Amino acid sequence: MAYTIDRAGFQQIAETDTVQNHPLGTIVRGHDPTYGEGEFIYLKGVASTVVGSIVNWRGTTYQTALGYAGENVPSPVAIAMSANVANQYGWYQISGIAVAAKACTVSFAAAAKVAVGSSSGLAVATLSGQELQGAMVSAVASATAGRTTVTLVVNRPTGQGRVT
Repeated sequence: MAYTIDRAGFQQIAETDTVQNHPLGTIVRGHDPTYGEGEFIYLKGVASTVVGSIVNWRGTTYQTALGYAGENVPSPVAIAMSANVANQYGWYQISGIAVAAKACTVSFAAAAKVAVGSSSGLAVATLSGQELQGAMVSAVASATAGRTTVTLVVNRPTGQGRVT
């Protein structure tokens, strides 16, 4: 996956930097030759982030936290495009076709309801209130067991519940 921004002077989608290059919360569109268009938000990283990590973020500070499991945990959600760890800045996908981390033992059916698992990757939503709203598994082979990623269609995903 190689989403790029076609604007001069912008930090590229897959890059992370210790310098804040854009205002936090900036949203841009990027293009990938395989996955097409996507939207990305510029956020501050958190420790242990890997490419594909599911993160929650707050609109007032634009600070990320690794995604957490639970019922009715409302928060905007995004997918890390780089290993954007603490005290670094980078892009997170909020719409389009995204590749997210998952446990390699989990298998998803196409259009499965997904939830944040205990390791900040994805799990199958088993209880009402766990589902990520605005995210579903794409109909692709990467949703099978034994792989560490799954392809999702995302549209500004959130944890289920009212976002504050």
